[in-house]
Amino acid sequence: MFDLFRSRAKAVRIMLGAMLGLIALSMLVYLIPGTGMTTAADSGDQVVAEIGKSNVTVAQIQQQLRNALQNQRLPPDLAATYIPQLVDQAIAERAVAYEAEQLGFRISDRDLAEILRSFPVANQAPDLYRQTVEQQYGVTVPDFEDNVRVKSYEDSLANIATEGVIVSPAEAEDMYRKLNEKIKLDYIGFDPSKLASTIKPTPEDLSAYFARNHNFYKLPETRNVQMIVADQAKVSESIQIADAQVQSYYNSHLDQYRTPERVHARHILLSTTNKPKDEVAKIQAQAEDLLKQIKGGADFADLAKKFSQDPGSAQKGGDLGWVSRGQMVKNFEDAVFSLKDNQLSGVITTEYGFHIIQVLEKQSPRLQPLDEVKSQIVGNLRNQIVFERMQDLADQAHAQLVKAPNNAQQIAANLNLSVVNDPLYAQGKPLPVLGKDADQQVGASLMAMKPGQVSDVMQAGNKLVVAVVTAINPPHQAVLSEAEAGVRAGYVRVQATEIVKEKAARAAELLKQNGDIDAAAKAVGAEVKSTGFFGRAGAAEGIGSGALLTEAFAKPLGAIIGPLQATTQTIVGKIVERQPADMSKFAQDRDGIVLRLKSEKANARQGLLQDSILSDLIRRGKVKKHPAVIERLIAQYRS
Repeated sequence: MFDLFRSRAKAVRIMLGAMLGLIALSMLVYLIPGTGMTTAADSGDQVVAEIGKSNVTVAQIQQQLRNALQNQRLPPDLAATYIPQLVDQAIAERAVAYEAEQLGFRISDRDLAEILRSFPVANQAPDLYRQTVEQQYGVTVPDFEDNVRVKSYEDSLANIATEGVIVSPAEAEDMYRKLNEKIKLDYIGFDPSKLASTIKPTPEDLSAYFARNHNFYKLPETRNVQMIVADQAKVSESIQIADAQVQSYYNSHLDQYRTPERVHARHILLSTTNKPKDEVAKIQAQAEDLLKQIKGGADFADLAKKFSQDPGSAQKGGDLGWVSRGQMVKNFEDAVFSLKDNQLSGVITTEYGFHIIQVLEKQSPRLQPLDEVKSQIVGNLRNQIVFERMQDLADQAHAQLVKAPNNAQQIAANLNLSVVNDPLYAQGKPLPVLGKDADQQVGASLMAMKPGQVSDVMQAGNKLVVAVVTAINPPHQAVLSEAEAGVRAGYVRVQATEIVKEKAARAAELLKQNGDIDAAAKAVGAEVKSTGFFGRAGAAEGIGSGALLTEAFAKPLGAIIGPLQATTQTIVGKIVERQPADMSKFAQDRDGIVLRLKSEKANARQGLLQDSILSDLIRRGKVKKHPAVIERLIAQYRS
């Protein structure tokens, strides 16, 4: 594809380079589940706009709206207002992609295959790859791969985007000042989530809110699912192990239950490692003093926690647990095995330093009796059997369920297995009984099954699962009783947002009148907080990124800011201190500043180019908007 750059005029190359950012922007829409460029032949959906042979459809805009609402980026009441922006954005993005195609950009199948290897979804068996793409991205595999092909243009053109961009010394200095100057605020924060518990909607409130926003409460396709589960722990408990089996296992594994001579000991270590020679005598004297304290009645464990320099045992009161011969250095081993129960050593010297040792208990070599290890043997024997037993039970459950798909409850009871019923299983819904790691694999299988179909035996962590889908419930518009929890949350969120808006506006008005932020806070039932010094690229304590408060950096000391949105809160504040940038460090940061400015200028050029491409395509009749379709779409979401 690089032959294209050698064969085009300079003006064309510059335009292609500027298109990089626009192609990147377009992928934000292409890779949203359920979207992507479609042709008139591909969809019977209502067409919002046409760009060349490609369409923007009502379904694509609705999918983007659902994503925004589900991620709580958009309040439901603003959906109708937001639709025209989504339509214009989708048109502009597709216009750039159309122009790129006309200019001859191509990614070979070999290039595409190499790029796809970086996507985890693509590194799967073909059937699972197809299922995952369709469920995760809402598109077919060919559409997904076409989207990836378009996205690859961004990487191919990345270096061209900054061709010809120049940054002057004055611009670099100005940017450095902006990035490194700091301010401090006193502020009042209003967080809607903290008001939620005070809002008590009546049934009438919820009914009215649902009536205004019912289009947002659509239930997805669900399945009636029954799962028979063979759980390792439950199956293991059901396995009976005879005493004769235990005795036989014990007799054939006697060596496994022989313990050598061992000692349960604890110690205090004063290390001499890497210490100057003239300090060794002082360390030894300290060890002698600690020994004297212990003999005088001091608590060994307390002294070990305070003075021992053995990181493995100090915080355990010096406890080493049970130790056998061959596990310790010679001097330590000789000392510990020469002591009796509860006997204290003198100060023992090793290459690590000075030790004080106490033996808590000694055991001679012995054979552990059967009674002592019986539970361990039973567990071992069960573990040898359980996996085969689980597979056998799961296979039986599968065979019986295939013959009688509606008899899962009885089949599970006969086999002493568990059964899980979910009459409303939907894509992505958690399956807690199976464990988090199993959700994706089992869930994907469930969503691909037809009514009456029985799954293969599936492994889900330490469980085996056989599932049957007894019915499929199509997506439908929810009634209030089905969506009440979501309706209540939506109503509370909107009301809390309105209260915050009123309180913040009132606080800002009072603050502008007299400049007294404490009085303003008291009047609206809030409190004043303060940030430390922060810059645009830093974080304002209690608020969030300094980038959220950009307008404050352009204002003088004592200026009032807000109301403005900062993460989850609305902020009203006052600038109480300013700290100018330290220009002595500009030289060491200059290169990074220049690169950042070049990137910003390249992005600005890309924005201008997007407008230019769109205007040109409209003039040439390559872009056609359908206002009537857009207006009908807006009407569906208008309160």
